[in-house]
Amino acid sequence: MEKKNGHTMTDSVSTDDILEKNGKKKKSCKDKLMRFLNRNMLVIMTVSGVLVGVGLGMMVRNMNLTRAQMTYFAFPGEMLLRMLKMIILPLVVCSLISGAASLDTRSLGKLGGIAVSYFLVTTLIASGIGVSLAFIIKPGVGAGALNTNNLGLESVNTNKETTDSFLDLARNLFPANLVAAAFRSVPVGTEPDGMNILGLVLFAMVFGVALRKLGEEGEELIRFFNAFNEATMVLVSWIMWYVPFGIMFLVGSKIVEMEDVVLLVTSLGKYIFASVLGHIIHGGVILPLIYFGFTRKNPFSFLSGLITPFTTAFATCSSSATLPSMMKCVEENNGVDKRISRFILPIGATVNMDGAAIFQCVAAVFIAQLNNIELNAGQIFTILVTATASSVGAAGIPAGGIITIAIILEAIGLPTNDLSLMLAVDWIVDRTTTVVNVEGDALGAGILHHINQQEMKKQHLGEELAEVLVEAVANTQADEETSPLVTHQTLGSAGDQSPRESAEAIESVL
Repeated sequence: MEKKNGHTMTDSVSTDDILEKNGKKKKSCKDKLMRFLNRNMLVIMTVSGVLVGVGLGMMVRNMNLTRAQMTYFAFPGEMLLRMLKMIILPLVVCSLISGAASLDTRSLGKLGGIAVSYFLVTTLIASGIGVSLAFIIKPGVGAGALNTNNLGLESVNTNKETTDSFLDLARNLFPANLVAAAFRSVPVGTEPDGMNILGLVLFAMVFGVALRKLGEEGEELIRFFNAFNEATMVLVSWIMWYVPFGIMFLVGSKIVEMEDVVLLVTSLGKYIFASVLGHIIHGGVILPLIYFGFTRKNPFSFLSGLITPFTTAFATCSSSATLPSMMKCVEENNGVDKRISRFILPIGATVNMDGAAIFQCVAAVFIAQLNNIELNAGQIFTILVTATASSVGAAGIPAGGIITIAIILEAIGLPTNDLSLMLAVDWIVDRTTTVVNVEGDALGAGILHHINQQEMKKQHLGEELAEVLVEAVANTQADEETSPLVTHQTLGSAGDQSPRESAEAIESVL
């Protein structure tokens, strides 16, 4: 028995209270755990898919599958890639049209200018990191005896001039046939069977601006593309639940298809190390610092909401295939304005290739060292500029950056017959390359969102100040000092004005 506030209470009651509290505590912990699992279930499943895929691939690798059996094993992963590629065309076109139409011309031009500057600067920094690491690590020094015959690789023929490659890039910007652009691009050294996303991006942006200029006449078409875009995002949310299963077989099949990995890694280990280290430095240090410099926010908390698209990028090696999940996660997990994300992410997936610029520069210096060619300052500068410019035209597909290495090699007069060495280990390097590519796009969207929010705050503050200046009228008859925000307007006395004149004066002030 105990007394509390003058009342006698039994021990049984206090015990019940304790049990009830403990029950609530246990229930709250359970609720928190369930909420966490519900919120992060897709992330957990996707990461688990990669890990299970690695283990599955190692097991199946020892079974010596035939070519047909390997195709069957890789089929679920192939379905994932086909689903993601299926959704790219409507997603890119509709999101860019609705994004460009929802922004006014001034803000569109300003945001576009900031985005282009961000893409160019970060890619140039990435190229600098690649060249610097290649000269520090020297992956090609002492590997002069290494050639494609030792590894049983076929040579890659690239009968293409640098000028022709850049002219093809310009041609892709303005496709002669929009319907054909959805199926093939002007060849930049690759087979033309591939979507010309660059041309579709430019058309969609200009078309969105044109719709906005139409005013009321263009509203119906803008609403159509907005609805189309939202429906596409619903399809994306459905596809996302297949991602963990597809990734498991995608990663497993790559491990099964590997040739003599030990020989490749020992022969080209320094090249792989230099490329991956460059990706770690750029993606783990440089890009987060740039984001922090603009926003003064923790970049890693921003990136933590993007684990699913990063895992997808790692598994698929395709910036374009990662675009649907990136767009979904950036908007839902990080709260980026839809107008910003749907405008900038498709452009970034097409032209912003920081990871590709790093491994292209490392590969160019590696091939020079392999052939015992000393690079002068002019050639190094050419590598930096060409890698930055040619990464814009790099296809957002697996091994899309290999061809741009040929452009760099042609620009500085190096032989292209060693490109097959890059292809041999591209499946390793291309994974970290794609992760850095999509990370740059996501952080760019976060920076633009922050800048847009700051501009909106300034405008809102300006409107509030304008309202204060217009609505507040000083009492000129008072001798006390008034606020400097208040306008001083001399009004006649009530006796000097008729009621109608007085009403008109009040109306004009308001």
